[in-house]
Amino acid sequence: MSRSAALFDRAQAVLPGGVNSPVRAFRAVGGTPFFVASAAGARLTDVDGRTYVDYVCSWGPLILGHAPPAVLAAIRDAAARGWTYGAPSGAEVELAELVRRRMPAVEMVRFVNSGTEATMAAVRVARAATRRDLILKFDGCYHGHGDGFLVKAGSGVATLGLPDSPGVPAGVAGLTLSVPFNDVAAVEEVFQRRGADLAAVIVEPFVGNVGFIPPEPQFHPTLRRLCDRHGALLIFDEVMTGFRVAPGGAQERIGIRPDLTTLGKIIGGGMPVGAYGGRGDLMRLVAPAGPVYQAGTLAGNPVAMAAGLATLAATATPDFYEALERRTARLVAGIADAARRRQVPMTVGHAGSMWGVYLAPGPVRNYAEAKATDTTLFASWHRAALARGVFLPPSAFEAAFVSSAHTDADIDFTIEQLDAALGEARAR
Repeated sequence: MSRSAALFDRAQAVLPGGVNSPVRAFRAVGGTPFFVASAAGARLTDVDGRTYVDYVCSWGPLILGHAPPAVLAAIRDAAARGWTYGAPSGAEVELAELVRRRMPAVEMVRFVNSGTEATMAAVRVARAATRRDLILKFDGCYHGHGDGFLVKAGSGVATLGLPDSPGVPAGVAGLTLSVPFNDVAAVEEVFQRRGADLAAVIVEPFVGNVGFIPPEPQFHPTLRRLCDRHGALLIFDEVMTGFRVAPGGAQERIGIRPDLTTLGKIIGGGMPVGAYGGRGDLMRLVAPAGPVYQAGTLAGNPVAMAAGLATLAATATPDFYEALERRTARLVAGIADAARRRQVPMTVGHAGSMWGVYLAPGPVRNYAEAKATDTTLFASWHRAALARGVFLPPSAFEAAFVSSAHTDADIDFTIEQLDAALGEARAR
């Protein structure tokens, strides 16, 4: 028995499903998950000594790769001064100012410990500001595991085939409306019926939790227009896309200014962190400035702030993003070429260094179309790729990522191995 298999056996006795986050269990792709011993640059090494080129990147935050020297030094320096204070530190102010410079719509920001905390708090602020209860989300978009978000959610809910989640009261679920992403007519119909009751629209600007789905050109402008007309707030959930698809996130890339933004992942450089922010008048509703209560013992943790500052400093130039996007585009094009040669229906896409693959003819514009992907073939492809040293997300319904640690040689190796793995998977 491999060491990973032995660890997984032990884990299942003490952790639900053997993991601390569902998709890690590999149930959608089969086999036993590998357990990581170490990581550096673009590679993970498991407890059995096998090494993989990593395109999961801890599900997005590692835009510089694993353990980049500048971030590692910042973490060590911060930890040496104490790793939690229960009192303010200067790093919180510095990171907030840096986020505001990169995202002008985020006039004020509150740091929290996870993306789920950020989205829950942003919705609370929206409801307080508008004095309305309903929120509108989009099928397959995942905004964390808060009760109100587990209505037609993506991510692990889609991967495991769960129909939302038990334990969510019907009264809470009833406050969330959901329509297909990219469906302008459906959004207009909801606003026509319930516009006076909608506190907010919350959306992943580029969907990353049912694979990768880009917005159609008029989708976000329509959301902005309808929110303005009906007095609802527009919330961009940029936990995944923030500082990933452009220097100022998806809102810079598509040219739409949301009222509130949620962040995570990259702003902590891989440390546990989240944030929500937006218009100053809205954020001044948050305690202690205002009556909307939200707090967190470890919020603004000095180690996470240091990691975030170092990460954003290293990604500060347009050249950084241009180089990363070129490399991602070459990877995606190589995978698409392999699929054409193998006569495998495939839809691929990317924005910045965020990318995704569907084993289905395109275009894929929403969750319903994403579900047409061949999950059986994807599972075989994933296993074959892993055996060849390439780690793709262990789900047909997750986006993948490229980091600045991935070299041109890594991209060439990946294209070659994924081509061969696709041939093996198709032959099974």
